[in-house]
Amino acid sequence: MSKNKKETFEEIILDILQKNPEARLPFDVLQQILQVNSANDNKALKSTINSLFDRNLIVKKKGGSIQLAKQSNRKKSSGKKNVTGKLDISRHGTGYLIADGHEEDIRINNKHLATALPDDTVTVELFSGKGRGNRLEGKVIEIVSRGRQIYVGTLKKQGKQNFLIEPDEKSAHTDFFILPEHINGAHPGDKIIFELVDWVHPRSLPEARIVQVLGKQGTNDANLLSILAENQIKAPFPKEVEDFAEEIGYNIPEAEVERRRDLRDEAILTIDPEDAQDFDDAINIKILDNGNYYLGVHIADVTHYMPRNSILDEEAEKRGTSVYLVDRVIPMLPEKLSNGVCSLRPEEDKLAYSCFMEIAPNGKLVDYSIEQTVIHSQKRLTYEQAQEIIDGKDSPFSTEIKTAAKLARVLIDKRFKEGSINFETPEPKFVLDENGKPIEVILKERLFAHRLVEECMLMANQTVALHIENLRNQSNKKNDKDLFPFFYRIHDKPDIEKLQNIKETVKPLGIRFDVSNKISSKAINTLLKEVEDTSVELTVTDLMLRAMAKAEYNPDNIGHFGLGFSNYAHFTSPIRRYPDVIVHRLLKSYDAGKPGYKYRELKKLGSHCSERERAAIDAERDSVKLKQVEYLSQHLGEEFEGVVSGVIENGIFVDLKNIHCEGMVRVSDLNDDYYVYDEKQHCLVGRSNGKKYQLGTEINVKVVRTDIEQRHIDLALVN
Repeated sequence: MSKNKKETFEEIILDILQKNPEARLPFDVLQQILQVNSANDNKALKSTINSLFDRNLIVKKKGGSIQLAKQSNRKKSSGKKNVTGKLDISRHGTGYLIADGHEEDIRINNKHLATALPDDTVTVELFSGKGRGNRLEGKVIEIVSRGRQIYVGTLKKQGKQNFLIEPDEKSAHTDFFILPEHINGAHPGDKIIFELVDWVHPRSLPEARIVQVLGKQGTNDANLLSILAENQIKAPFPKEVEDFAEEIGYNIPEAEVERRRDLRDEAILTIDPEDAQDFDDAINIKILDNGNYYLGVHIADVTHYMPRNSILDEEAEKRGTSVYLVDRVIPMLPEKLSNGVCSLRPEEDKLAYSCFMEIAPNGKLVDYSIEQTVIHSQKRLTYEQAQEIIDGKDSPFSTEIKTAAKLARVLIDKRFKEGSINFETPEPKFVLDENGKPIEVILKERLFAHRLVEECMLMANQTVALHIENLRNQSNKKNDKDLFPFFYRIHDKPDIEKLQNIKETVKPLGIRFDVSNKISSKAINTLLKEVEDTSVELTVTDLMLRAMAKAEYNPDNIGHFGLGFSNYAHFTSPIRRYPDVIVHRLLKSYDAGKPGYKYRELKKLGSHCSERERAAIDAERDSVKLKQVEYLSQHLGEEFEGVVSGVIENGIFVDLKNIHCEGMVRVSDLNDDYYVYDEKQHCLVGRSNGKKYQLGTEINVKVVRTDIEQRHIDLALVN
């Protein structure tokens, strides 16, 4: 600091008190705020307080606290242009404001962040002109609302009595101080969840309160629970929600059975992963006398057990979705419902909401109905068991499975002809020991049985959305947003600029990708087909997925570009997705001739459900990356085959074959030559030897460093 300690302390204390004129600051809190760690600092603080008191700038209160002696005038607005938006802060402490009406994020230097934290909604005053890189810049002048309820970090001891929290990278960019009474039983080295108490001045540290101890840093539970907390996901249900669920009985009243379509004698099956317990969906199928398929898709009737605005419903809405980590599920509903009452378990009577579809041999929907039913699943099949039947193994349900497989092939062909994009990406699966440590990584096998179930679900999801369009078309007010408002799953067209970047990236590889202002799914499928079974297949697919708009929930229907559907909704997974609960309620309301949700309610719910889905996806990806890093931490120095998946000025990203895990070879570790980044060719080129590293280059690497905390992997080339 350029000023001496006493002047700095005085400036900060006055600033805090002027912004909080009614506040009383105890001496020990001031010590923490100002990070007083030595006898000299303590002496300077006492001297500063006495000096302020002597000049009548503060008053001393009982117990040693201080307060501002008189009110100060607030600073007047500068009249410059202000923008409000959501704040993102990089690991290096630079802020980026995401604001409506601005295509580019507004950059905020660390010194201009004030007391803002990641995800806060803030007002930023724009500087005149543009800053570095011709980019808009500004400074935070107001925190409108805090974006996070909880943060994640590690408790550290500083000095004899002081404690600090070092937040995880995704949580915050600054350390927090904590008073002893707010430690809540945690010990140094513990991974903890904490909340913000206050942050009174940007030159001080924010104050925290610990709300949960996750375990010792580095343990499996602590690592995975940290990932949940980083993404604002809480695992345990409140006791009152669990109690509500426990009161729900398994028995179905006879009066409820009588008012529904009874399908208990039908050959209804579930097909799910081997370890699944929350069975959302079941199917039955047959060929009609006219040669058409008759497909029934039966979905757990969650809304029957979850009244709107009940404590159970409020918790499910808050969560938005179930979260599937590597070694555990964080369900949207308590286990009594998700794995019990609602789950379509075999040989049990269950309430369902069913979509019946008559489908022509060419895959065209001929007729449909959507009805409340009672079913009795006759068989629970795993994907592997269903695949064996498809491949010819004899079964009492061979006819149903083979008929469904035949229909699925028709629907797949029809879907791709009509513009659906064929994305296929491998997923790693981990074999864990009793402590959650990964001992093997394998890539999940993609079976046709998976696609069979997917096509049946896609057909039902299309049909319920089409039903709403039919209701509107029967009305004279079909363009009225408040007429049969619905909750669609929408997917916008991809970003043209990102597609242009892909075009330039694959051009040096001799691959042509036609991009125009009116991008077609056909051009994307052509590119994906061209790279199929090549070394760049995974990389190009990943680039294309990143270029795609994010699918979201919205009452405004713009169709689903990726699937090529003009009408699409999520209907088939209400045990694990709240949007499906909303869709069920809307369909039931309209069937009964009653209003459902209002348009503005659906708009707000769409934003919330989309945000919670993104958080769940991030948590799931983080858990996979964590296990990949843990696995490779046990294989330091070992060699792997890989393929270059990305090139930047600082190095090359390498995707390791067989485990689909990405690490980085830093350019500083390429010591056989001086390498220069060729921006046009998207490659690193050796200045002397001309050696080139570009997308798709197959190389051998070894693992040299791993960072489990940051989930980073460093690689080195093997000659």
